[in-house]
Formats: sequence, C-alpha cells, structure tokens
Amino acid sequence: MEDGNKKRLIAGHLAACGAYLIFGFNIVLTKDLTNSHIFTPLSLFTLRSIGAGLLFWILSIFSAKETVDKRDLVKIFLASLLGYYGTQLTFLVGINYSTPLDCSIIATFTPVFTMLVAAVALKEPITPKKAIGVAISLAGVILLIYNSSIATAGTTRTTTPFGIILIFLNGLLFASYLGIFRPVIQKYSVVTFMKWIFLFSFAMSAPFSAPDLMAVDYANVPTTVFLELGYLVFFATFIAYFLIPIGQKELRPTLVSLYSYMQPIVATSLGIYLGMDTLSPMKVISCAAVVVGVVLVNKSKSKR
Repeated sequence: MEDGNKKRLIAGHLAACGAYLIFGFNIVLTKDLTNSHIFTPLSLFTLRSIGAGLLFWILSIFSAKETVDKRDLVKIFLASLLGYYGTQLTFLVGINYSTPLDCSIIATFTPVFTMLVAAVALKEPITPKKAIGVAISLAGVILLIYNSSIATAGTTRTTTPFGIILIFLNGLLFASYLGIFRPVIQKYSVVTFMKWIFLFSFAMSAPFSAPDLMAVDYANVPTTVFLELGYLVFFATFIAYFLIPIGQKELRPTLVSLYSYMQPIVATSLGIYLGMDTLSPMKVISCAAVVVGVVLVNKSKSKR
C-alpha cells in the first residue's frame, strides 16, 4: 500500500510539473497569437473549449462509464466558471495590457493565494515550514525574473493598471479553483471531470464569440498561426488540463500551484538556449531556491 501511495505521489508531481512546463511555452505562443489580432481573446477561449472538449468526450467513449451526480454537475459548472472560463479570459485579455515580465511577477503570488484559500476552504494548516517554503520559492522566482529582465529593460511596452488587475484576478481565481473544488475533482476520473468542464466552458463562450469566429478569413490565416493554435488547443489545453487534475488528486493545492514557478524557469531556459539570455550564478541560485521551496511545502504537515 505504501509503495502504491508513493507511486501516486510521484505521478502527481510529474503531472503538475509537466502541465506547467507546457504552460511555460504557452505564454510565448499566446502572446504571439494575441498580437496577430486574427482571433479575439474570447474566440481563442472558445476554440480551446471546442478542441479540448471534443477530445475529452471522444476519450470518454473508451473510458469506464461514470455517472455524475446532479448536485456535482452544479459544482463542476462553478469549477468551470472559476477555474477555466474566468482564469483563461483574464489571462488572454490581461496579457494584451501587460509585459511578459510584469505578467510573470504578478503570477508568482498565485501559490500565496492558494495557501490562504486552502486554509479556509479545506482547513489545510499553514505551518511555518509551508509558509517558509512558499516564501523561498517566491523570492527565488522573482529574483530569476528580475535577473532575466535586466538585459532587456526598457524594450517592452508599459503595463497598464487594467492589465495588473486582470493578471492579479487571474491568480486569485485559479487559487480559488484549486482550493475549493479539490473534493469534487478527487471524486471523479480526470476524463469525466474535464469533459464536463469544457462543455460548460463552450456553452458559456460560444454565443458571444460566434460572430468573431465567423468573421475570420481562414483562407488567409498564416500557417504559423494555425501551428500556434494547434499547440494551444492540443498541448496547452487538452494535455495540460488532463495532467492538472492528476496533480490535484495526489498533491495539496499549495504544492500544485507552486509548480506554476516552472513557467519563468522555462522562459529563462528557452531564452538561454536561443541565445537571447545568458546563464549566471544568480539564475542558478534562483532556480535552486524554487526547488527548495517546493521540497519544504511537500514535507510540511497536511490536513491528514
């Protein structure tokens, strides 16, 4: 039994890590997609819901049949509203009004929000070890972002107050989703939960985005845009949102959200690989601080 628990825990860590690795690349691609002005933020959201939703419903045909309680359908609808509809729209719109640097810095507060929400909603204790772990990771990732931005300071446009509010709200909504809906996520399989999440998301967005989607001249859309859209739908939506519930089943909410710190690490690593950034001792220390923080939170006392 202990070996089984250990394997599930490892699977949870790998799933959360993999999802946020995908999200790390997605920030760059989404910024490029929104800058093309071919699709509106709501149109992109609807396309993600259609593509990933169809894949999850097709996958459910080959999975074990599972009946969802009607009361839980209401909870899943609220989870979709909070954890997908709300978070994705605030991100897709907010990224147009903020620089990647500022967006990354504001997003680092999501684990702090998650820790507080989990303490209230799930009665997860905020132990000194957990608080110190979150603080160390937070300091490490802000230091990493700051050191990665020095070389490009002054080359990006200004972040507006509206953008700050949206990205801040994005982190708060996702933290609430992680903390509040963990019980219903644990109750059903990933496929069952996510197929309903995306069905509700599509139903909420389609009536408003239909005119924009019909107005797009698809024959003249560049191939690169279609490739970026394909990554957005398949990897950053279907695969990533398949992995996140696995992490949520096995890990505490604060620990899952700490893996969001993989995003600036991925962005920095990609910049170094492409020759747009350089590796320095301070960046190595920053990444090490993030890892130490995750380890401390993982070893902190849980509700059980």
